[in-house]
Amino acid sequence: MAGITSAGVGSGLPLEDIINSTLNAEDQPKLKKFAQTKSRLDVELSSLGSVKSALSALNDVVKKLGDMANFTKRTATVKQPTTGDLISVTSNAKSTPGNFNVEVTQLAKSSRAMSSGIFTTPSDVVNATAGKLTIKAGADKSFEVDVAAGSTLEQIRQAINTSQKNFGISVNIINTGSEAKLVVTSGVTGESNDISITNDNADLNKVSTVASGGGSAGLTIAPEDIAKDAIIKVDGVEIKSKSNQFTNAIQDITINVLKVGATGEKARLDIAYDTAGVEKMLDEFIKAYNNVAASIKENTKIGGGLYGDSTMRNVKDQLTNSLGKQVSGTDKFSTIFDLGLTLKKDGTLEKSTLVKSVGQAMSDSFADFGKVFASEDGFAKGMQKVLDNNLEANGAFKYRQDKISNSLKSLETEREKHDYRMKQLETRLRAQYAGLDTLIAKMQSSGTALQSQLSNLPGFKRS
Repeated sequence: MAGITSAGVGSGLPLEDIINSTLNAEDQPKLKKFAQTKSRLDVELSSLGSVKSALSALNDVVKKLGDMANFTKRTATVKQPTTGDLISVTSNAKSTPGNFNVEVTQLAKSSRAMSSGIFTTPSDVVNATAGKLTIKAGADKSFEVDVAAGSTLEQIRQAINTSQKNFGISVNIINTGSEAKLVVTSGVTGESNDISITNDNADLNKVSTVASGGGSAGLTIAPEDIAKDAIIKVDGVEIKSKSNQFTNAIQDITINVLKVGATGEKARLDIAYDTAGVEKMLDEFIKAYNNVAASIKENTKIGGGLYGDSTMRNVKDQLTNSLGKQVSGTDKFSTIFDLGLTLKKDGTLEKSTLVKSVGQAMSDSFADFGKVFASEDGFAKGMQKVLDNNLEANGAFKYRQDKISNSLKSLETEREKHDYRMKQLETRLRAQYAGLDTLIAKMQSSGTALQSQLSNLPGFKRS
């Protein structure tokens, strides 16, 4: 040990061995007990953490089961024609299950105005005096652009394109080699949303669709460039939209048209309850619950860190009891065992088909199926309460973990006290044996001297 000097040097006796043997006899049993206690507490703490982790994972799934929104989702499945996708579809929780045939006969289109035979190059001067252009698309979108005197075709293009109030109008110049064509394209689709460009100065008639002062407009919209609605047919009923998106053409369904189909070509739309999503959620719940059951069983068996633990028995009993919760407010079902779930003899859950399968239960009443789990009186709320009581900051697990942590701290304190006591014992032993060592050394020295004197006496013979 630290600070030890070799005892027995003076007397030649094995005092160092005697001291070490005495210290070890006092120290080793205590150290062994400390190690055993720490190992037991560490295993217990680890076992608690393992069960708590499984309960936390179960808690996450139960929260999902307690959210009614997870039982009101709809799926929209589209069977497209072999020539390519005609539509994409989104649904919401209010969508009513059903089947529909959808044809796309026309996509929405914006308008385009173009000049012809007026300008030679982009640098052609358009107006001699200043003026203002008013650009519209439909009845509710417009903005104004001031045009300085002597502006070129390119300068007017830039002024329109860079206007902060521009709502989606783009202006380009197409150079043919002998002519510069001004092309104005709108981003606003739909019938009656054609571009309209007016002015307050006849000098700007060349870049307008409507002339002022009795002249003629320089920009025209060809028949093929007129703005158009998108048109679809749902089960033969024609429906129009200003854009390529149809909201509530089928109530609570949004249809986006992608391309025009060939004559008679249809996409098949099926709206259904999201039974696959619910069943996946149930599978997650069963797995999480069974993991908790397995963790409790493993850690409370003989030799386990929580063998004989009353807290674990209480948690297991509470969870088992919560499975049988009776739910009110439903016509078809009252417990989760009416939904195709069953509790096995080993305490684990499984989906069963002996009485009714999960799929059959959802078919019988999808609304009541969700209520059993997610209503205010539902199963999930009851199990959530059990889990919260055990997992919250002042719950049973936190109490047990804190208790074990405090025991580990107390054990460390006891070990430090023991180390101090051992140092004190060593100090006392060394002091005691140092005196004995000195005494024996003196006696040995005196004996040697006496023997030497006797050997010098006349007639003394060493036997």
